[in-house]
Amino acid sequence: MGRVPRIGVLGLQGDFACHRASLEALGVEAIRVVLPEDLADCDALVMPGGESTTMTRLMERNGLRPALERFVREKPVLGTCAGVILLSKRADHLPSPPLGVLDVTTERNAYGRQIDSFSAEVMVPPLGGPFHGVFIRAPRLREVGAGVEVIAWRGEEPVGVRQGRCVGICFHPELTSDLRLHRWFLTEVAGLSLAAATAGANVGGA
Repeated sequence: MGRVPRIGVLGLQGDFACHRASLEALGVEAIRVVLPEDLADCDALVMPGGESTTMTRLMERNGLRPALERFVREKPVLGTCAGVILLSKRADHLPSPPLGVLDVTTERNAYGRQIDSFSAEVMVPPLGGPFHGVFIRAPRLREVGAGVEVIAWRGEEPVGVRQGRCVGICFHPELTSDLRLHRWFLTEVAGLSLAAATAGANVGGA
């Protein structure tokens, strides 16, 4: 049997613990990434929601940015909420440019403040149907490049995209018990094989 896949979860600030729980429920090893050396031997990376300005500053303070820039260009990455902002080519009002691997323009806090957070049904064609989307101070994808595939829609508005092995979504899949999106990322995007022991894991329902 091969080694268990190791997935890094950016743990500078934000809801990284919930992502780790979702990943571990699928039988992979989830590693908190704070310093450059934490990325060693990671097969893929999740960049969670949080406060994108704070996360950007902590990336610089911890000396993590150069290692992150290399990683997201070479290996699979999933960015959720603030994560998609950091992966974008263009984003407003950050203290330094985003990582630039997703050809999208994001608008931060586009739906309003924390009190304006909401849940809505999102259509996710790679999953074959709807997904319960939790939007918390969520960004909007204002422009989507020609080489970017839209993988999630809220009505006619794109809320999730994929460009090669880089995926960005505006909502929080880790705040539901539905593991389908994490499973899809690990298997279909990252090309990882999950342990057979996870076959009975809850993969549906919010």
